[in-house]
Parts: sequence; structure tokens; C-alpha cells
Amino acid sequence: MTSADPARVITIARSWLGTPYHDQASLNGVGCDCLGLARGVWREVVGPEPFPIPPYSRDWGETGPHEVLAEGARCMMPEIASADAGPGALVLFRMAPRAIAKHVGILTGPDSFLHAYERLGVIEEALTPSWRRRIAFAFMFPQR
Repeated sequence: MTSADPARVITIARSWLGTPYHDQASLNGVGCDCLGLARGVWREVVGPEPFPIPPYSRDWGETGPHEVLAEGARCMMPEIASADAGPGALVLFRMAPRAIAKHVGILTGPDSFLHAYERLGVIEEALTPSWRRRIAFAFMFPQR
């Protein structure tokens, strides 16, 4: 599977900057959550979403036997080692020890990423050591 052009992924992702936070939404300029941002970028980079996303919990501390987001991403995107993730990669963050990875971001540079954050909406911020340590999985958007 060939990966999409990272510069194109980043340009499209940055077009979402300032989109208000809205749980389980995915409309550029209207509202989205972190997964909604990734879904919206997917639609512009790859095409229609391959399957509907069922309702999901906002609990970053949720535990369970399945890494649901990672398992879903593996069906559609090439997985890469977290250490190899660079600009244009979709990263999944584990926000609490022993929790499943439930926060999503898109790397925009070696030390920056975009994500949707409650009360802030879609923002670009530094990939600090604290954020970097939380990366559990990384994937590349496939080419259309």
C-alpha cells in the first residue's frame, strides 16, 4: 500500500485549524473531535470512509482487551513504528497507563502535531516529550 504525500496530508489537516470541538462530529469549520479530524482528513486525502464509526466513549482512561482504534486503522492504513513516525503520520496516544489508545493526532513536523482538544478545538502544538511518550501507534494515510 502506497502512502499519501505527507505534505498534502498536512495541508489538508491544517485547513481544519480553528474548527470548534464537538464530540463525535467531523465537519471542517463546524465541529469535530480528535477522531473526527482524522476522519475528515481521510475523506479529503483518500476518499469516502470505508465503514460507519459507531458511537464511542470520550473516556481516555478506558481499559479493555482491544485497541479498537488501532485495530480499525490497521484495516485501512499502513502501520509504522512509532519511532519512525514523521510528518503526515496519524498517531494514537495512550493518555493513561494501562488505558487503550484513544486520542488521535496528525504529525505536522518533527516536533509538532495537530489534534482536536475539548474547549480548544483543532489546534497545532508542540510534540513535547510528554506527548511523545504517549504515542502508542502510528499509521500513514494511504494514497487514493
